[in-house]
Amino acid sequence: MTSLTFTGNPVHTVGELPQKGSPLPDAMLVTADLADLSLSSLRGKRVVVSIFPSIDTDVCAASVRRFNEAAAGLPDTVVVCVSKDLPFALGRFCAAEGIDNVTPASAFRSDFGDVFGCQMTDGPLAGLLSRAVVIADADGKVIY
Repeated sequence: MTSLTFTGNPVHTVGELPQKGSPLPDAMLVTADLADLSLSSLRGKRVVVSIFPSIDTDVCAASVRRFNEAAAGLPDTVVVCVSKDLPFALGRFCAAEGIDNVTPASAFRSDFGDVFGCQMTDGPLAGLLSRAVVIADADGKVIY
């Protein structure tokens, strides 16, 4: 369990993020076009997993915009932006914002939050994912 803070109050997650040097955990996500996306299918490229509670918050939306800008200049890198938002909401946001350098992915029907240790267990956002970034190299090893 990890402790974090939300609006000044303590919040806890189900576990801890993958540690540097460990294999990137595999998880099945759903893309905006309702296709399944397995993180293991991205091996061979650097993978940046940007995790956030909901695209419907100003901070989360800003982070997706920023990752989209940065991803344009990252060769051999896939940036996956993950939340429990429905794929429709992620797709609508990305279409409206012109976001096309990241892969929006929903964890709404997967165990991603448990596997990555980032699902919040209490507080007003209990059940959603905490904000975090995990980066794996092309061999699937966590480097950040």
